[in-house]
Amino acid sequence: MSLLGSMTTAISGLTAQARALGHVSDNVANSQTVGFKRVDTNFTSWLTRSTLRLHLPGSVEARPDYTNTVQGTIEQVENPLAMAIAGQGFFSVALSRGGQPGNVLFDERQFFTRAGDFATDRDGYMVNGSGYYLEGWRMLPNGEPDRTNLSPIRISELVFNPVPTGRIDLAANLPFNVPSVAAAPVVPPATSWAPAETPVSSVIQIYDALGNQRQVTLDWWKLDDDTWRLRITPAGDTLGPAGGRFVDVNFGGAISSGPPAITAPPGTISSITPLANITGTAPPPAAAGDPAFLGFTADYGFGPQAVQLRLGGYGVPTGLTNYAGTEYGVRDLSQDGVPLGAFSGVTVRENGDVAVNYDNGQTRIVARVPIVAFNDPDKLQRMDGQAFMRTIESGEARVTDVGSNGVGKLVTGSVERSNVDIAAEFSKLILAQRAYTANTRIVTASDEMLQDTINMRR
Repeated sequence: MSLLGSMTTAISGLTAQARALGHVSDNVANSQTVGFKRVDTNFTSWLTRSTLRLHLPGSVEARPDYTNTVQGTIEQVENPLAMAIAGQGFFSVALSRGGQPGNVLFDERQFFTRAGDFATDRDGYMVNGSGYYLEGWRMLPNGEPDRTNLSPIRISELVFNPVPTGRIDLAANLPFNVPSVAAAPVVPPATSWAPAETPVSSVIQIYDALGNQRQVTLDWWKLDDDTWRLRITPAGDTLGPAGGRFVDVNFGGAISSGPPAITAPPGTISSITPLANITGTAPPPAAAGDPAFLGFTADYGFGPQAVQLRLGGYGVPTGLTNYAGTEYGVRDLSQDGVPLGAFSGVTVRENGDVAVNYDNGQTRIVARVPIVAFNDPDKLQRMDGQAFMRTIESGEARVTDVGSNGVGKLVTGSVERSNVDIAAEFSKLILAQRAYTANTRIVTASDEMLQDTINMRR
């Protein structure tokens, strides 16, 4: 029993070292594979019988020791869609099982990977080098991700539709130290009032319903120390009201009679008085800081377009003011319209947002990439292409936002290289080779001793 047991034990040693050599071979072969996790070898002894007086030879088994939690080197690449996870966690990915171009059918099973070398394919899906489709949360109309469902991320929004201007913001100082218009009545009929004095003016470009650029001129005349008259002129407007669009803006004085009474400090807006063709004026404010705005309607041939002109707040110097000076100073003149935009590229932000960029300067968030965590990632089932599947031993998949609940951060424009150390693998190779050779010596010696035993009867 001892001789046969010794031979059997040595043969199990040969098998174990051969498996260890296979692990080393797999590691070295994948030393440059993105997201690959090396496999170490864990040797386990199995006993036949062992007491204080007797020990019979047993066997050894080589088991894989996975290193899914060991971080590989993060390397920057030129691909803007490439991602690496710094810390724990995996990307959720799907696998195609056929279909037609533009209508891909996906495997119902869920896969996970650390290989983040993603790029868009011909259908706009984000796919890594092993053919796995990146999954994420789609964005809801309110700008928040739908965390109830994971689906493959597809970039299909190739055009940003034009948005007509609905709001103009003006922050400026109307110079107090300029003369008032000569002999102008305080509140003249807007239809007959046309002062000869040159106004102070602002010109802003807005957009109509088709994304065409239109020009709106804001002309200001000083009536007295506390009142300025505004004329709004949208160029190309088919409405073109004969009386023009006029409004008086008053500075300082009472905002509300109360109770309690509210007074605007000198130089800040206290009231807005519509004169002609002005809409959407703010009701009397209840407190200082309430929005001060007015509206007008233009028609560029595509139906009425309502525009709101916001001048800051009542009684606060956040928008339009009337302070000392002789020059009209504009601090901000902006609008919310957007022209037609064409696709110009895709980027991934550090919080996982997938942003589509357009040549009109706009950006649309189409999805958010989450990170998936497990209680014991080393117990995941390995699949082809550096992918994994959940097992009972690994625990449930916890899908969470980047950098939260113990998962790692996202490093964009980078990939995680293999965690294989070539020098360490060569050391393992030498040890496995020597151990294999030593086991062959045991087999040879056991064979010779058995032969001697057989020859004893001669």
